[in-house]
Amino acid sequence: MKKILLPAMIILITLSCKREQTEQQATNENQEAITASTSYAEISRKEGGYWEGREYMEGYFKNVDTLVVPAEHTDHSWFIRYEGPGWENNQIGYRLYLDWRNAIDIFGKKVDTLVLPYVGQDGFDSYHEEQPWGQDILKAGKSMGIGGYGRILNDTVAHFRNVSNTTAVIENLEGKSTIHIDYENWKTGNDSINLSTQLSILASDRFTKAVLKPSREIEGLCTGIVKFENVPLSKKEGAKWAYIATYGNQTLVSDDDKLGMALFYRLGQVEQQKEGVNDHLVIFKPTTQELTYYFLGAWEQEPNGIKNETDFFADLDQKLNTLENTNSL
Repeated sequence: MKKILLPAMIILITLSCKREQTEQQATNENQEAITASTSYAEISRKEGGYWEGREYMEGYFKNVDTLVVPAEHTDHSWFIRYEGPGWENNQIGYRLYLDWRNAIDIFGKKVDTLVLPYVGQDGFDSYHEEQPWGQDILKAGKSMGIGGYGRILNDTVAHFRNVSNTTAVIENLEGKSTIHIDYENWKTGNDSINLSTQLSILASDRFTKAVLKPSREIEGLCTGIVKFENVPLSKKEGAKWAYIATYGNQTLVSDDDKLGMALFYRLGQVEQQKEGVNDHLVIFKPTTQELTYYFLGAWEQEPNGIKNETDFFADLDQKLNTLENTNSL
């Protein structure tokens, strides 16, 4: 007996084929993008679905160069793949939660190839579990993560709960990749500012260069490193630069898994370094000039990476010496 396709069935089949073609095209674009450089940045949003309250239903992920964050978007909206922009080189990956949390997380890598285009494609938060390439290794919790930014008010870090508009722009150049994020009308306490940020990674080494530019002087703008119980903080100062760092059992992987984290800052730009509730804090002086700092993670499972505390701090001291003599990494 000959089967007859009803018009509705034809439409569904056509839409399904078009969606598969679009998804494959997006995957091919991702693969082409990462062959041109050994650093990479991306942001991937959903298309073809619909908002239902604070959640984006159905649809497929597509990489874009620019994203204006929708008003509906918040944590766990399923709208942005791995919840924000990501950047990486062949040693390490990072991501920023592009919502009220605004924390920076670490993707530990077991391979020396670029992996971000594949992260979160097989389930929205599959990267929390061990994958052949590695996994999300840092529990940011209520902190700013590693090198995130916020504002300290009455011993509490204000994140980005009240922002009129947030725009992220991706820039991949030869040997350098950058996330540009502009926050319009960021309200904390009785103050409101615009804040422009850049987060850049080079083709080699684990550090990210962060540049913040506030639209007006404001007290309490800060960055930091997430605190973990029984993991001590180390500090070292040069004439112009300093670092804070932690090394120990501070990952989501296992109780004996080792991770080092560090943050380098200009002494002349910083009001104080102090302990917060959830973070080891670096608090900047009020300014409208660019604030520059560097942060990094070093995971012991990284191939050809730093495997112990002695080597970790030797690497930090070498970087501090470079900053002292050249003022940049």
